Amino acid sequence: MTFQEIPNMDKGIQCNSDGKFRLTHLGGKEGRVCVTCHSALMSRECRGGFSTYVLSHISYTVTMMSFHQGRFARTRRRSGLQIISFLSLRVEVPTRLVLVFISADYTLEEKRTESSLLEELERGLAEPLVFVLNANLLAVVKIVSYVNRRCWCVMSKGMHAVGQPEVVILLQCLPEEKRFPTDIFNHFIQIYWDAQTAGKLLNHLSHSLVSRGFLGNNEHAGFLYVRPTFQSLEGLPLPAPPFLFGLLMLRAEAPWARAFPLRLMLRLGAEYRFYPCPLFSVRFREPLFGPVNNSIMRLLVDFRFYRYTLPTVPGLVVDLEARSTCIRIPKTRHPELLKALNKSNERVLALGSCFNEQADSHLICVQTEDGQYQTQAISIHSQPRRVTGSCFFVFSGALKPSSGYLAKSSIVEDGLMVQVTMETMAELRRSLREMKDFTVTCGKLHPAERQECVHIQWQDEEPCFNKGIISPIDGKSMESLTNSKTHQRLEYRASGKLIRWTEVFYLLKDQPPNGLNNHTSHNRLTERLARAFCLALCQSLCLLKEDGMTKLALRVILDGQKVR
Repeated sequence: MTFQEIPNMDKGIQCNSDGKFRLTHLGGKEGRVCVTCHSALMSRECRGGFSTYVLSHISYTVTMMSFHQGRFARTRRRSGLQIISFLSLRVEVPTRLVLVFISADYTLEEKRTESSLLEELERGLAEPLVFVLNANLLAVVKIVSYVNRRCWCVMSKGMHAVGQPEVVILLQCLPEEKRFPTDIFNHFIQIYWDAQTAGKLLNHLSHSLVSRGFLGNNEHAGFLYVRPTFQSLEGLPLPAPPFLFGLLMLRAEAPWARAFPLRLMLRLGAEYRFYPCPLFSVRFREPLFGPVNNSIMRLLVDFRFYRYTLPTVPGLVVDLEARSTCIRIPKTRHPELLKALNKSNERVLALGSCFNEQADSHLICVQTEDGQYQTQAISIHSQPRRVTGSCFFVFSGALKPSSGYLAKSSIVEDGLMVQVTMETMAELRRSLREMKDFTVTCGKLHPAERQECVHIQWQDEEPCFNKGIISPIDGKSMESLTNSKTHQRLEYRASGKLIRWTEVFYLLKDQPPNGLNNHTSHNRLTERLARAFCLALCQSLCLLKEDGMTKLALRVILDGQKVR
């Protein structure tokens, strides 16, 4: 939930003109506004430039977009079976970035030039610069040396106000670069706007697109977002979890980011020799993929209209070992698997897998200069390869009983292909529906050597997510707790501010976490609690903002017929 100052011009109640703008009270949809209101609304988004005043600060610099005196709020959180309420102030801002330094008493001093600030950043004499993109959103900028590369580190601060994980961009500096990468600032504003008005939230392996000319190159298409796993984070100014790293992608790679992002992530890792992928981005590089030619993915994904793609079950991973393959599926993800099973062809079952963090290597797909696809593997540095992960698997019922084989298994690009008879395919589907383990023996009917086996196993373990999130109530980890983002616009306004419900965490003792999401009664209960919570706080929004409480939460304990 967020509370914000709402200018009267947002309402657009009596505007009669042909001008249109996406309005908050219409859920982000376009509505008619007059010329004056349209101009004022457009002025709320920053588009670069610098101004004339600076404030000196002891520890870091801040670039603000307003001359209004402001306060930087501390955050407090509550968790449990909880409704996370984000509270933050939103005010109208001018159309240019204003470079200032914040001091303890908010005094103004003589302005320093952009070049002098860059010089201090390069010499490491200054703490990170902070650009105020709007009253809720900051961009923290620092020049760092990361894995022997000089990089811009641009970090968002305030995305949590709209339920969006924070974003970190590590962009390798160009030789003799003397300008801030302000295109990234504008893209942060777009991410924030999309999350606020349309509920479009970025997660692991999601992507965002940009217009042509982004960062000085028409081929820059946007960013692929990943969670850090095995990469080093030493020396990086990072936000509080959850956060994502954005990897710059090219237009030729955009189809893979949309249809099969894991392939692109691992291919970037092979290109720069980082497992599973680098956290930095390089401008003006060559694309890693060309036109989609004869890849097996052309049979599984509609690259033209994206009417169907390769379904993925969260937590499903593939372990490839010597003469043994294990497909591990979390039991709590049985509904998602059934959904994919019902949509699949009777003769073919294809599923995408997740990145296997328990493996020490992973299959990747490399496209050669002549457009062919080859299988390679990348592994963790200085570790022997014992378990290799796979990006997908395909069970095909095209094997004839007269072939002399029980089943055939092979590596295709960065995935596993298993050919079985239709009888085996029917048994496999029945086992998946009943959530039973199943084994496919591959090889000839009368083998002369040891056969290979493909095992499908249901696991009690839940896939790891919400890493790094700590409960402020008792300090316990929120990792692997079921949570859901609230996409409905449940928000209340009072005293020029706004409070919004954004997220629910479920702490369950005896019931599987996934089961709660299927009960509409719990959804109704949490919504009613959120409404009551917001209404109770409406009279105190100004005091909460003054006290710096921009993020609130409520824990509710359900005990039989009691609610505490």
